[in-house]
This record gives sequence, C-alpha cells and structure tokens, in this order.
Amino acid sequence: MDPHKIIIRPVISEKSYNLIEVEDQYTFEVDRRANKNQIKAAVEEAFDVRVQRVNTVNVKSKPKRQGLSSGRTSSWKKAVVKLAEGERIELFEGV
Repeated sequence: MDPHKIIIRPVISEKSYNLIEVEDQYTFEVDRRANKNQIKAAVEEAFDVRVQRVNTVNVKSKPKRQGLSSGRTSSWKKAVVKLAEGERIELFEGV
C-alpha cells in the first residue's frame, strides 16, 4: 500500500511536540485499517528513517454543538512512532 495513503497527516499539538523534544516520538493520524507493521513500513519509506516502535490509539468521537444543531466529531486512528537513536524527521523541525 502507498505510504501516503496510510499516513494521513501529522498531529500538531503541544503534547505531540513535547514528545518529539523529550522522547523522539512522532504522532500521525493514520488510516483506520492500517496495522502497526504497515504504519512502520510507511513511515520508514516516506521519511527515510528507522522506526523502533509503533503505538496506536483509536480516538473516539466527541459530541459537539453549535447553536441548536448538535453532532459528533469524526473518530480516527492515531499512531505514535518511536524512532531509532539519532533519527529525526525534518517535517517537524523548526515549526
């Protein structure tokens, strides 16, 4: 499978940037059907790095309201990728 179909987008948050600085862990939104082996292969191919570990979380939807209309956010899958020692992803650098 194409790595750009597995990795949807990087997660930009204060917590994800703290993980990058402290533990060299990068957070991505990934395809809900992808397993850890596919995510590892996609990150290694897309960013030319060595992946040590992949943790995944299915993020549940939350109720939201705007005025009288109410609904829910989409549920999605999050992957936290731990890189090998000395590896960096330049996409996250300098932001």
